[in-house]
Formats: sequence, C-alpha cells, structure tokens
Amino acid sequence: MTKSKAFDRRSFLTRASVGGVAAAAGATLAAPAIAQESPTINWRMTSSFPKSTDTLYGTGEYFCKLVEEATDGKFKIQSFSAGEIVGGLQAADAVTEGTVEMAHTVGYYYWGKDPAWAVGSAVPFSLNYRGMNAWNYSGGGIELYNQFLEQYGLYALPGGNTGVQMGGWFRKEINSLEDLKGLKFRVGGFAGYVLERLGVVPQQLAGGDIYPALEKGTLDAVEFTGPYDDEKLGFVKVAPYYYAPGFWEGGPTVHFFFSKEKLEGLPKHYQAIVRAAARAADNYMIASYDWNNPKALMRLVQAGAKVRSFPPEFMSAAFDASNTVYDEMSAKHEWFKKLWDSIKAFRSEHYTYTQLVDFQYDYYMMQLNGQKRL
Repeated sequence: MTKSKAFDRRSFLTRASVGGVAAAAGATLAAPAIAQESPTINWRMTSSFPKSTDTLYGTGEYFCKLVEEATDGKFKIQSFSAGEIVGGLQAADAVTEGTVEMAHTVGYYYWGKDPAWAVGSAVPFSLNYRGMNAWNYSGGGIELYNQFLEQYGLYALPGGNTGVQMGGWFRKEINSLEDLKGLKFRVGGFAGYVLERLGVVPQQLAGGDIYPALEKGTLDAVEFTGPYDDEKLGFVKVAPYYYAPGFWEGGPTVHFFFSKEKLEGLPKHYQAIVRAAARAADNYMIASYDWNNPKALMRLVQAGAKVRSFPPEFMSAAFDASNTVYDEMSAKHEWFKKLWDSIKAFRSEHYTYTQLVDFQYDYYMMQLNGQKRL
C-alpha cells in the first residue's frame, strides 16, 4: 500500500465522521506530533454470526479492514465468529467482562437482562430501516441508547441493518389465528414473547439444529433473516411456505458494542476513524442485502418456495398483543419506556410522510412491474 493511498483512505474516513475532530486530524496526519499519537493497538472483536453469513459476519470484517487501512495498520481489530471465543448470544457480555474490546451483535439477544436492550435494535411494529436510521443519527437515538448502556460499561454504534426481514418458513399454510395455536416456531426472544400471546410456542435452537428439527417435524416453522441468508440453509426443501413480513424485525439495527473505557482511551483521531468506519459498515450491510435478496428470492421460488403474506387477522392481533406487552414493560422498566416513547413519538411522523411519498411511488412502480413495463 503506498503512502498516498493510505492518506486518501484516512482522509475520506475522517471527513465522513461526525464532528470536526476527524477533519482536523486528517489535515495534519503527516506531522510528527500526530505520528507520535498513533500508537500500535490490537483489539479483538467477537461476532454473534457465523462466517457462512457473509453479509452479517462480513460487515464486521469490513469495519475492521477500514480501521486498519485508515491508520496505516497501526490499529488492528481481529474478528472472531460466533463460538470461537464465546457463543453468539454472549458477545456483548464478553465486552462487559473484559474478555474482548468489542462485539458485533444485536441488542435484542440480551433483552432478558432488561427489555430496553431490544428497543435499540428491533421490536415488533417499530421503525423500518430508514426510520431507524433517522432516529439513530438525527433523532438522538444513539445518544439515548448509550445512556442506557452505560451501566454495562458499553458504548454502541450502529453497525448494519438487514432491512425488513421475511416472516419465516412454515410447513403448513397460515390461514387464521387458529393455525398459530401450538405452532412450534423457532423465533427470537423478544418476538417470541409477543407471539406467545397468540398461542405460538417459541423455540430456541442453534443454527445447525434447525434443519433437522424441521425435517423431523420437531419444529413447525422457523425464521432466520431473508432470502439471501435463508437460501444457504435449505429450508425450502422441508418448509415450503415462505411468509412475509417479519413484522418483529422491520428494521433491525446491528450494533458494534465497545468497551466504553477502551473506546474513550483511544487517541481522538482513532475514535473519529472508528465512528466513520462504523457508519460506513452500517450502510454496507443494508446495501448488500438490498442487492442480493431479490435475486435470492427468485432462485428460491424456482426451487419451490411458495411465497405468502400473513393474514390481516394475524397482523392485527399481533399489533394489539405488542401494544399490550409494551404497556406492561413500560410500567416496570424505566429505560424501556424512555426508549420506546422516543421511537413511538417519531413512528407516526415517519409513516405519515412515507405513506405520502415512498408508498405511492413504490406502489406505482410495483404496478408497472406487474404489467411487465419495467
């Protein structure tokens, strides 16, 4: 790597970061004083995702690469997949305990500690990707979430978003609420807690156990992410009904969780680079999924997937159940209420605007597509 190329990367990242400190650092990177303030640092990052998920896990690697290149190799972060250091569901705990300096994971994995963990990532009928992006970067979401996380010694930055996910793979069609009763559904913790109110029996299984359980009938349904990731796991062979939308993950934010002490101990220009790289990684993930999911969905349909929408009766009942849960949790958990009230106040504004602009444009474009005019 030539010196000029390294300077260009650094210059780009620092200009992209929030605040003026990055630009100031980028303007004087060649000065001896700055060189003396660029120590060699090695961190470890544990991910909640397997290496086979090249977009989820790969976004963490992309972040590490940006940081290393922008510091001329002075600041290296080694990424470890789920299970290499700790299990995927213990990633944030490993940061709090000092095992690693940072993690790439999803807040709702830890909702059992406090349901507020989930609000910053995704809860049913929350914001979509654009809404979460607006709330995080312009609506004070990052700052509010970090006020909550301070008690755990953590500082979080958005580090990816899948966009609205699919609702999962089902062995049988879902035509009414009755079809949900007793349904053994592999679905994440907080969403499972809400769906349990409708008669669903939530199941927690490790990734490698899902397909055999579906094949044997131990599971009736499973949700994972979306077409690009789901295609790799072969669910279409044993559970052909592919439902949408995954209303419990309308715009799930994946975060980089840092040791607050370690992050604040970095030189200021390193901190600026970390922020800029995290924001670049945040965009990288959604762009990758938006590009790959449509193609993967077409391949899945050709392989036998029967795409369906959840019945309106189900969606309405799930919305009501979600609101009941939110009222209960707001009454018991201070930080859940603070975070949820903040998102809820913006949610109506966001969808009023997108209904006027985005929905009408998308609806017209979908009509043209249906008419084979695109």
